[in-house]
Amino acid sequence: MMRNKFDMQLEALNNSLISMGAMCETAIASAVKALLENDLILAKKVMESVRDINQSEKDIEAMCLKLILQQQPVAKDLRQISSILKMITDMDRIGVQAGDIAEIVTFADLSESKDRVHIADMAKATIKMVSESIDAFVKKDVELANQVIEYDDVVDDLFTKVKNGIVNLISKDKKHGEQAVDIIMIAKYLERIGDHATNIAEWVVFSITGIHMEVS
Repeated sequence: MMRNKFDMQLEALNNSLISMGAMCETAIASAVKALLENDLILAKKVMESVRDINQSEKDIEAMCLKLILQQQPVAKDLRQISSILKMITDMDRIGVQAGDIAEIVTFADLSESKDRVHIADMAKATIKMVSESIDAFVKKDVELANQVIEYDDVVDDLFTKVKNGIVNLISKDKKHGEQAVDIIMIAKYLERIGDHATNIAEWVVFSITGIHMEVS
């Protein structure tokens, strides 16, 4: 009977984590959409959504601590709960960085930037990483988690392309200097989101195998 109750609580915890992951995906996608379309209203909505993501982190943390204190889970279950506690910290940072991108959109007009194509590609790659890291947790799929970890190289390569594009942009016309800084900042936030998705995937591997190998 106690185990049934614990399993139900654990399922509720997993569902909350999935919901938080979906909020993070939406925040990244919306922040980049706001950037590409110069949509200030959407950018402000993303900034507001960061509070909801942060609240989710607090709610999930409370659920985890309640489970640990009340149910005193055995080793495997405790490993899963402790992994979730680590994952939500990274997910909260993902939300913050999506908000940071949206904030840049509110004060910087990047509508004529020639380098946004790589920003869009970076966003697509990081959303893929966040989505698949959560999927790996849901499916308990070590192979998928490892694919996410390896895919971080794709985001790093795209970041290098953005930097190279910025150098070319400034070398052709110095007046693009301020715009270039904003683009680099956005690319850096996306790179960090990729790093956080990698961290999530590493904790997924740990939750399943008990082995935590930091590669980021």
